[in-house]
Amino acid sequence: MTGTAPATRVVELPTGWVRDHLHEVLAIYGAAMGYGESVVAGRYGYAVQHTERAGFRAVGAFAEGPREDGTEGERLVGFGYGYLVAPGQWWHDQVRNAMDRRTAKQWLPGAFEVCELHVLPEHQSRGIGRQLLHALVEGVPAPVALLSTPDTDTKAFRLYHADGFVDLARGYHFPGDARPFAILGARLPLPPPPRDP
Repeated sequence: MTGTAPATRVVELPTGWVRDHLHEVLAIYGAAMGYGESVVAGRYGYAVQHTERAGFRAVGAFAEGPREDGTEGERLVGFGYGYLVAPGQWWHDQVRNAMDRRTAKQWLPGAFEVCELHVLPEHQSRGIGRQLLHALVEGVPAPVALLSTPDTDTKAFRLYHADGFVDLARGYHFPGDARPFAILGARLPLPPPPRDP
């Protein structure tokens, strides 16, 4: 053993696979965001609906290690998914309200929403989030990618800014969450990821 982390494989996930493994996917969401089981359970129905939206796309990161059943093997340690936004979708309409009219007109039409992008806490700070982000938006038939993230100095916030995302709105409060959020956007394709020193 050299003490190095095992290699992580990032692949596109078929929609059917995502639906079949939603409990596993959403467990990562809960762990990464620090949400309890009731919040995670409440996301299940929304996530199923998201898989039915136009342009839905998902990616997953798999690493060798112990699985929940105690066996050794490859397991999901991170995921991302998104779809094309459209008027009438809850997130689209919230974000339209968060932006000034000119910004909304420039960024919302035909945008791809990075809806979820999460990595298990014990696998963070290894470049997996960046790999997932780039794999998710690569080749997406949209002019821009949009996302919302807690408006605080987190690893995720710094990653998005380093990879070409700019602030479109700050300090926005989504209904049901007390934390302020930032709305970020990037022109596609993203610039190549920065090289590690």
